[in-house]
Amino acid sequence: MRVRTRLAAGAVGALTLAGLLTGCGDAGSSGTDAPQQGASGAGCAPVAGDQLVVLDDDKKLQNTDNIIPAVNAKVANPQLLAALDKVSAALDTPKLIALNKAVDVDRKTPKAAAEEFASANGLTSGIAKGPGGQIVVGAGNFSESQTLAELYNIALTAAGYQVKVQQIGNRELYEPSLEKGEIQVVPEYAATMAEFLNTKANGKDATTPVSSPELDKTVSALKSEGDKAGITFGTPSAAQDQNAFAVTKAFADKYSLKTLSDLAAKCSGKDTVLAGPPECPQRPKCQAGLVEVYDFKAGSFSSLDAGGPQTKNALKTGTASVGLVFSSDGALATS
Repeated sequence: MRVRTRLAAGAVGALTLAGLLTGCGDAGSSGTDAPQQGASGAGCAPVAGDQLVVLDDDKKLQNTDNIIPAVNAKVANPQLLAALDKVSAALDTPKLIALNKAVDVDRKTPKAAAEEFASANGLTSGIAKGPGGQIVVGAGNFSESQTLAELYNIALTAAGYQVKVQQIGNRELYEPSLEKGEIQVVPEYAATMAEFLNTKANGKDATTPVSSPELDKTVSALKSEGDKAGITFGTPSAAQDQNAFAVTKAFADKYSLKTLSDLAAKCSGKDTVLAGPPECPQRPKCQAGLVEVYDFKAGSFSSLDAGGPQTKNALKTGTASVGLVFSSDGALATS
């Protein structure tokens, strides 16, 4: 499974310069600690199962981390942006989940998965030729970013560019390269990148989040911050990769759950086990946010990982009731 380093804390003051984690809580939490006091009721004991489902964030706890192309402003001509926007138009979250499944579960290369997707979705149809030249597309150090970079490669090649995909690393490495023009294009995440640029520009003065649960507001803030850094952004896709909370389908069926409001109303109580990374209990986009926005109180917290194999295994084996995952995880594919 991919290495994830983009969990946003949800409050700018809690972000590092890299704008890394959107997730979750309290270093030192043990697997049996119950950091939120006052959980009443029986709760909902875990139910084992192989299929995971995400509960709908019906009160919009999470911000809008939609996939969006980031482009060095000096090369951001209309034809290049239009080619990248073709990728955005072709993607939604279920399709992104399927792409991640192809790479992370079915073990295809990002390049092969991207080529199959492009063929199946007519990605290059109608792409106009641009002025041409060499373009370096940067990719982060996790497979989703690499697959998205390969999709950008296909679209830009169809627009007449000579494209090279280069894995750069994490955001604090590739964002300065994008500003300098050492790479020209990179797939980004709207809310996380907006907070990153805000924090980088304003440092300790960046005390108020600029991203929002409303996509238009997030993109407006992102483009404003990008203008200051010499970065242009294309059209956001419908595909999102953000914090989400998953349960097994068997758990959802047993307790009749579809939303996080359902979870709070029916499963606050001592038998409910929330799983996530050690920092989850304090983070406003993880347990603290579930308490504040939904009044959800788990009986105990299991300190595992951020949307990784430990959390998903705890759900599937029936040792956790609900766990933090990422909304585009290939493990959420239904087939």
